[in-house]
Amino acid sequence: MKISETNTTFAIKRLNMTLIHKICLPLFLAACALCCFSCISEEVEESVGNIELRIGETLPDFTVQLNDGSHLSTNDLKGGVSMIVFFHTQCRDCQKELPVIQRIYDTCPYPIQLVCISRNEEADAIQRYWKQNHLTLPYSAQKDANIYHLFAKSRIPRIYVSDAALKIGAIHTDNPIATYEDLMEDIHHIMGNSEKRQEKTSATLS
Repeated sequence: MKISETNTTFAIKRLNMTLIHKICLPLFLAACALCCFSCISEEVEESVGNIELRIGETLPDFTVQLNDGSHLSTNDLKGGVSMIVFFHTQCRDCQKELPVIQRIYDTCPYPIQLVCISRNEEADAIQRYWKQNHLTLPYSAQKDANIYHLFAKSRIPRIYVSDAALKIGAIHTDNPIATYEDLMEDIHHIMGNSEKRQEKTSATLS
């Protein structure tokens, strides 16, 4: 009788361990895959990037080719509010942020220059994603992270909102991602500051 009870207990424990293994292991692997999916190439980035721009600093010198064939440089952003968005279409947070950026692009009442710049993603993949998701944002496809590393070490999406003098007035990353209201508030604030500086300069010259 004792032997039978022992065997039964052992069988139950073994069954429980099997069920736990079958349930928990897939969940663990899925969590690991999700983490890797969300943070594309972060380990590679950390070994390369050594710049981390902050609010109040000036935009770096860069030139990119846009999807319409034209070129955009830092000098082109002078004189008005600009928004630079770094992304990758397979980044989950970028997938959430890009529709917000599209809404800014479609509805912002202020004249701003907006450009999306990919990190380690070529034009074909971006073009497909834009078409599938009905995006019309201007973008520059970058197959490497060279432009990105002029701004930051790691993490996407990254959004930089700068003023007419190319000074960074706001930075948003993935923690948390920016809302439409956040970005409109940034634009409104930076636009107001730019106008005040222009009025002050005009008053000084007169």
